[in-house]
Amino acid sequence: MEDEFDFLYEGFKSRRALMSCGHAVTPTSLTNWCRRLLDQGESRFTCAQRGCVYEWPFSEVRKMALLTPEEIEYFKKALAANAQKDNLDTKLCPGCSTSVRKETSNLSVRCAVCTANRGRVYEFCWQCLREWKGPAPRSDRCENDGCCNESLKALKNCPDITFESVTGVTGCPSIRACPTCGSLVEHSRKHCRNIVCPRCGSQFCFVCLKPTGGCYSAQCPVAPRQTSIPVWKK
Repeated sequence: MEDEFDFLYEGFKSRRALMSCGHAVTPTSLTNWCRRLLDQGESRFTCAQRGCVYEWPFSEVRKMALLTPEEIEYFKKALAANAQKDNLDTKLCPGCSTSVRKETSNLSVRCAVCTANRGRVYEFCWQCLREWKGPAPRSDRCENDGCCNESLKALKNCPDITFESVTGVTGCPSIRACPTCGSLVEHSRKHCRNIVCPRCGSQFCFVCLKPTGGCYSAQCPVAPRQTSIPVWKK
């Protein structure tokens, strides 16, 4: 297998650019390296130098690689798709397209790259992906027009479920947010009350929302409709 750092020096006679991590690359090799990362399903651009864990923001890659408008569009779409597959708690900053992780229930998320570039605090709404407007922290919405949480709407407005194989349960919502990762799960109405989250693999009781094994009663109480989305603490 070729040395990853040598890969960045292909075409060494071409003009090289000094990246923010201190390593030099040619525009062509940088483009090829980042395409390789995207093709491997990565949602971050990390330096290929062995031992360097620096993450290049997309704004820097776009500038140093001299990406064409078509390449920029491809990179943005691939980054967004990979980020969604990799972790639903990661999104691209609307200001610079850098991958940003959300750690709490607060919808106001600060982008360190945009904050540094603009010389002021830059925060965006995790929900509507616009620059944050209004007081923070908030877990429901910002004050931009049209900002709403579709997941919370689904939890609030979904009909109650009628189990085919479970008796004595009334008033249970048909959609729940996984207590571990927050992914929405809809019960098929068949089989038992315990289900496995397709995203994180955790098992929980759809009725009381306790982990499987922590629900000891066949007639456990129905947990109320959820009013917030759990954040996955991996």
